[in-house]
Amino acid sequence: MNSLIEKAAGAIAGSELTLALTGAGISVDSGIPDFRSAGGLWTRYDPGEYASIDAFRRDPVKVWGMLKELEEIVLGAAPNAAHIGLGDLERLGCLHCVITQNIDNLHQAGGSVDVIEYHGNGSTLSCLGCGAVYPAEEKRGVYPPRCSCGQILKPDVVMFGEAIPLEALNRSFDLASNAGALLVIGTSAMVSPANTIPSIAKRNGAVIIEINKERTHLTDSITDVFLEGNASSIVKALVDEVKRVLNERG
Repeated sequence: MNSLIEKAAGAIAGSELTLALTGAGISVDSGIPDFRSAGGLWTRYDPGEYASIDAFRRDPVKVWGMLKELEEIVLGAAPNAAHIGLGDLERLGCLHCVITQNIDNLHQAGGSVDVIEYHGNGSTLSCLGCGAVYPAEEKRGVYPPRCSCGQILKPDVVMFGEAIPLEALNRSFDLASNAGALLVIGTSAMVSPANTIPSIAKRNGAVIIEINKERTHLTDSITDVFLEGNASSIVKALVDEVKRVLNERG
């Protein structure tokens, strides 16, 4: 593992543009279970009935039953060593953007400034009727939260049946096309369109560094360095090694 950490750190330190693509696995150590894992939300709530825009429009009170639980989980979470490590890499000038499929805001809380959120963020709520937007904190503890016009508010997360924000897509594709290194952390990269980022970066000649607890379809196809294990401990070790390399280079 040490030699792999060194190889990954060298690629990051030598890259002019480094990106990170993150999924649910990076937040597990923060107490947020992967939705699809044992005990995850989708084992108890059918996504078609609770996580689609059609379901929300049809019965927002029912959907908020699930959203309330999700909100409580996220509010009880704090950034772990992996989130903080990515923030450290950004401050070192060795990570230029995080592209995340998560909605938990933990990258920002961990110190990352440039974050592209494919699935939005639950920190604001919007009215599908009049278009008003509220800070989620303003409506905290009220279920379901309502707009001043009377309609039930929707968190600004991308539900099934909604499009990924075009700006997020275009910018992430542009960055991936110019990346020298890409960290893939806590995601199997099976869900479109995030799953296209590694292949776009690879075509540009980027070094693909994969950090996952188990092998994925990427591992034997385009991954250059596979670091198997816990994201928190691996990212921390990786950041320490990047710092050592930078110090050696003066």
